[in-house]
Amino acid sequence: MRAALASLIITATLLLAACGFQLRGAYTLPYESLHIALPDASVIGAGLKRQIRAGGGTRVVEMKEEAQAIFLQVTELRERQILSLSAAGRVREVRLRFRFAFRVVDPKGRDLVSTTGIEITRDLTYDDSATLAKEQEEQVLWRDMENDLVQQVLRRLSTVKPLKPQDEL
Repeated sequence: MRAALASLIITATLLLAACGFQLRGAYTLPYESLHIALPDASVIGAGLKRQIRAGGGTRVVEMKEEAQAIFLQVTELRERQILSLSAAGRVREVRLRFRFAFRVVDPKGRDLVSTTGIEITRDLTYDDSATLAKEQEEQVLWRDMENDLVQQVLRRLSTVKPLKPQDEL
């Protein structure tokens, strides 16, 4: 029985390796140093700083003048949209939408990465008899969307080729 289980585990591992599956690792950003121009209380800013520091390839600096690139938030919008109502006119489904746009500039303000937008949506069923539970579920979904946004921003920054700013004459 143990031999069959061991061979099953080995076979599953080999199949996963053969299909190209690999865990998400740290992202390598194309900048030596990066300043994240988001408020100190920003969950997105804190998540970006934590993930970039964990990666180790790019330094997060506090002063704009020390940075090779500056990450700027263009917009952050959270929306709660009612999708459907019951026959009695009560909310049955809600869509949570998180829109975020950013750009990366050099210390002189020239674009390295032009404005890029990300939109994340989650649908949530709603029940008046479980109001507290649904409010907590909504908060968990917002946190999940924030974490997902941080990962998407890092993926985009690691894959995008920065624009070369034209030197001034």
